[in-house]
Amino acid sequence: MSRGITDDRRAGSRFWSNVFAVAYKETSALRHDRAFLATVVAQPIMMLLLFGLALSNTPANVPWAVLDHSQTGASRRFLAAVQSTGYFTPPVAVSGYAEGRRLLQRGRVVALVVVPADFRRRAARDRAQAQVLLDGTDPITAARVGGIIRQVGAAFAPGRAAPPAPPVEVRQRFRFNPTLFDRYFFLSALAGMLLTNLCLSVTSLGIVGEREGGTYEHMLASPTTPMEIVFGKVLPYVVICYALLAFSTVSSGLVFGLWPRGSWFALGLATLPFTLASLAIGVFVSTLATTSAQAVFISVFFILPSFVLSGSMFPYQLMPPGIREIGALLPLRWYQIATRRVIERGAGVEDILGPVAMMFLIFTALVALIRWRMPSRLG
Repeated sequence: MSRGITDDRRAGSRFWSNVFAVAYKETSALRHDRAFLATVVAQPIMMLLLFGLALSNTPANVPWAVLDHSQTGASRRFLAAVQSTGYFTPPVAVSGYAEGRRLLQRGRVVALVVVPADFRRRAARDRAQAQVLLDGTDPITAARVGGIIRQVGAAFAPGRAAPPAPPVEVRQRFRFNPTLFDRYFFLSALAGMLLTNLCLSVTSLGIVGEREGGTYEHMLASPTTPMEIVFGKVLPYVVICYALLAFSTVSSGLVFGLWPRGSWFALGLATLPFTLASLAIGVFVSTLATTSAQAVFISVFFILPSFVLSGSMFPYQLMPPGIREIGALLPLRWYQIATRRVIERGAGVEDILGPVAMMFLIFTALVALIRWRMPSRLG
């Protein structure tokens, strides 16, 4: 019996000795993998900066428009009081409701403040009124911006001290999402986040996998050019991305009742440059990495910032200057703008031409970077 116990101890000792030997070998390999170690260190720094600086539910740099029918000192003081809160950018003056609604539909402004012609007379007599049209596609921002303007109206007292009632009654109206459902804000960008994750995950391992499998040299030795190889690899995924777009859009409509209010053709048109640009990011990551592990870690640097800085999860208009401009380099920023215009605002093709052009521009720049990183032939 004692001999059996001794054999068991020897087997256990041999097991752990082998485990520690393999662990030592793997640790030695990781210690020399500088790209992996740099990625591990940089990830928490990146997330710290994103969640500490970029994300905030406090309104800031809010674009707004003004339709001042009164054109009096009282109305100008009221609008100046709104501006002095520090939450808003300088207002855009519009000449009518149609122009203001057009700015709201295109996402150029978050709020349209309408001052009626009798504002000064009613402010002097009893209680003046002002109307605020808010973009409800982002419920949190719309509610907070409306609350700020209401507070300004409650404290505004032209020509009187300590009035018994608020002299300016602010009446709100939410457009595009009157009930302020949070799910509409997230569902309208769901396809973009799904496609970003898919495109970067599958293509970032493409060339690296070929290189690790030993077939990359065979491709370079074939009559095909490197760019033909790249486009041949990504073309099947374009079809898969359209299938995923159809699934997410139809599912949102059937389950939650959120159907695109605008043109389905416009939605499909915006998806093509976004898919190509996202796939190109994955291919570019694959040209930078030397191992599959490196490709996975590097792709995280594009996926997480895309979700955060694009405006898919949090309004990009509220991000600090500098960080907001960094997000403009990501294709998901422009795709979520296009999809929200189509799905929630009822936009057509002419309303998404700007975002489509920006995504094509990003795709062109990425193709140039891929061509620079990929060798044209062996050696």
